[in-house]
Amino acid sequence: MNIGAAAQLSGLPAKTIRYYEDSGLIRPAARAGNGYRDYSDKDIHKLRFVKHARELGFTVQQCAELLSLYEDQNRHAADVKALASKHLGEIDSKLADLSRLRETLSHLVSCCAGDHRPDCPIIDGLAAAEPAFERMQ
Repeated sequence: MNIGAAAQLSGLPAKTIRYYEDSGLIRPAARAGNGYRDYSDKDIHKLRFVKHARELGFTVQQCAELLSLYEDQNRHAADVKALASKHLGEIDSKLADLSRLRETLSHLVSCCAGDHRPDCPIIDGLAAAEPAFERMQ
């Protein structure tokens, strides 16, 4: 099938499929006699696999590792779990950072009168030598 059909079946834009091929994440599809890409059902399955992994926030490099493990019938589940656990830790770290950012911004917003005067704690916080995010930790 051509890239348009592969895009529709995988749920990925054709541009993303080309990017994954160019980056080496997936092997380029075979070429038909007319020179167009010819995707197999196996290719579509791999594209869906990558799509699901990307939706979970795995990087392209991590997706390559997951695909390699997926294709390795002698893989150890511990290797997959280690990769997923590391990623989960990264997500937890990002959530903690976002929570601190939210607290800081919420504090700055609550301190601002939001009236016609030029004094603004939000502007003062952004202009401070030490970022408000670091002062609140």
